Amino acid sequence: MPLMYNHWSFGKQFAFNELLYRKGARGLAYEIVINSNPCISYIMEDNSMAMQTLVIAHAAFGHNHFFKNNNLFRQWTDADAILDYMQFAKSYIAKCEERYGARAVERVLDAAHALMDHGVNRYQRKRRVSPKSAKKRASDRLRHEEETYDDVWQRTMPGDPRQAPDAEVDPDNPPLHDALPLPEENILYFLEKMAPKLAPWQREVLRIVRQMAQYFYPQKQTKVMNEGCATYVHYRIMHRLHEKGLLSDGGLLEFLHSHTSVIFQPDFDDKRYSGINPYALGFAMMIDIQRICERPTEEDCEWFPEIAGNDDAMGTLRAAWANYRDESFVLQFLSPNVIRQLRLFKLSGGQDDPDYLVDAIHNERGYQKIRKAVARRYDVALQDPNIQVVEANLEGDRALTLRHEVVDGNLLEKKDAAAVLQHVADLWGYPVSLVEVDGANERVLCEHGPTEPRG
Repeated sequence: MPLMYNHWSFGKQFAFNELLYRKGARGLAYEIVINSNPCISYIMEDNSMAMQTLVIAHAAFGHNHFFKNNNLFRQWTDADAILDYMQFAKSYIAKCEERYGARAVERVLDAAHALMDHGVNRYQRKRRVSPKSAKKRASDRLRHEEETYDDVWQRTMPGDPRQAPDAEVDPDNPPLHDALPLPEENILYFLEKMAPKLAPWQREVLRIVRQMAQYFYPQKQTKVMNEGCATYVHYRIMHRLHEKGLLSDGGLLEFLHSHTSVIFQPDFDDKRYSGINPYALGFAMMIDIQRICERPTEEDCEWFPEIAGNDDAMGTLRAAWANYRDESFVLQFLSPNVIRQLRLFKLSGGQDDPDYLVDAIHNERGYQKIRKAVARRYDVALQDPNIQVVEANLEGDRALTLRHEVVDGNLLEKKDAAAVLQHVADLWGYPVSLVEVDGANERVLCEHGPTEPRG
């Protein structure tokens, strides 16, 4: 993001992508597109004219169309306000660096970025906040800090009647642990609101990172559809330009060289294989939907009776782009033809088993299993570990407990879990523990911590 606040991780990502591009490991020219209103697309100045046309068709038309019309983006992002909010975030964090020191701000950002995937609201509608209200909230917090003393210290002083063992419980003011909104899956939100030791500026930094995570949340769920839509759009535009004589034969060949690199899918036994290429899968499905609408086979009529032969490929695609995310799109539209084309099959077996079993091949039952297995790969509930805050002892030692519900026996990597748990402890200010529980029978599989905060 060109207006993003400064952090070392952004430079690391840029250097990595630039290196791959310079070495020819990227089929499509490096480009940036921002879901704003109007859409902003950045393209490299040293691209050839054919490549510039391709990137504009891919990003400014394909991605922008998807951003504007897909219901996930319409629900979770605000194209009119995102640039203003990023400008506020950039200036606010820069002011924090001047006032509190770059190292202090970096520590908070490092911890917040480590928890970024666990800082989104997955199910309720996001409440949009204008940049003006964000600035007012930040200034109000700072003024409150300067004008009042620490209420936590007052409540924990000896002699406070609320700490007396025989004090009666007021039904209108229950104990703190009963009033907490637990369990809470949005860990950054919980820390922002409830961490005892965070300063107001640190809470605002956590909120900024939460807002950025929420902005990118729909993109994690629509990688196949977003890239498939953009690739299909640039493919149609470039061929149409060539048909009208606006793109030369040489320009078309240059485009095709880049396009085939983008949609290349290595075989499973290829050393370059790293999973299913979202460009390849998305583009193959878009082209296949067009074929089903215009030239269906008997198999297509059996699998897709609603769209087979309707002669409205663009209308069908627009409806799909607007109403689906990756998981539901694959589950609805992945056809036997694409499964055969990409030579997909399904394996089963545990990670400790010496052999794998080929569980699904190219027959009617196999197609169903393969389609469900591919869709499961994009299930938002399985992309990130289900970790929630389940207990916070605010009236005692203030220890915090997190719970990971394990799916299919996939435990957290101990080294990564320890590192992220340390970030949580640094933000919380007191010991933090993590317990991993089998979601099927509630059996405890592994425990991490307690981890003490660093000084």
